[in-house]
Amino acid sequence: MADVEYEVADGVATITLNRPESMNTMGGELLPLTNAYLATAAGDDDVRTVVLTGTGRAFCAGGDLRDMASANRGAPGEAIGPGSVARSVADLRHHMRSSQLLREMPKVTIAAINGACAGAGFSWACACDVRYAAESAVFNSAFLTAGLSGDFGGTWTLPRIVGAAKARELYLMPEKFRADEALRIGLVAAVVSDDEFPAFVRDKAIRAASFAPLTAASIKANLNDADHVSFAEALDREAERHIRSGLTEDSREAARAFLEKRTATFHGR
Repeated sequence: MADVEYEVADGVATITLNRPESMNTMGGELLPLTNAYLATAAGDDDVRTVVLTGTGRAFCAGGDLRDMASANRGAPGEAIGPGSVARSVADLRHHMRSSQLLREMPKVTIAAINGACAGAGFSWACACDVRYAAESAVFNSAFLTAGLSGDFGGTWTLPRIVGAAKARELYLMPEKFRADEALRIGLVAAVVSDDEFPAFVRDKAIRAASFAPLTAASIKANLNDADHVSFAEALDREAERHIRSGLTEDSREAARAFLEKRTATFHGR
């Protein structure tokens, strides 16, 4: 079985992490395959929504600590050459492109958190546009307890989701918390029973895929721009994208469908 499974249906690309025996940790081929499938989905015009989820009891429990423990990091106090550090940083940054794709690709990205969500898996969930959780899901930033400072963008995304103070608590006082607490603090948009969770996520993903894809991409770009531009510049960019989206065939189809009291059909033009 592949470490990651990829399926496209009804405009939805589903990327399923498939190392259940190790809680879908980022060992084996999981990282390179996830990066590759995210890039494929980002460039596929037939894909309008991307769902990231896991098999078994975990969404993703982060890095594989067994691999980390066996890696040659040098003895305590032993100097590690700058070339080795630079190579490791470059490799990690390449893998972290997955988070960048989840946040920046012109598609709606959904984290379907079916179970344990920790460390870099927690960061992946935070990089998605929307997060839904099954009742059995458990969360933990987990980096501090692993003696690591954090990767895959969580220290950037989490404060923008739950606020700076709560994000600092979750990173600097790491503890497990359940799905109902994730809902209370605004980390996830909904919590659903384990039995109903797959169908719930599927319905949400298909609904997201039913909207005009160019317009959805523009809205996502506006939201991403808001993280780093002034209000005046955000207004300029909103105005530009709003006018351009109004010139699309999909916009005209939306207006006709409204007047004709029918469901619009969008083609991304």
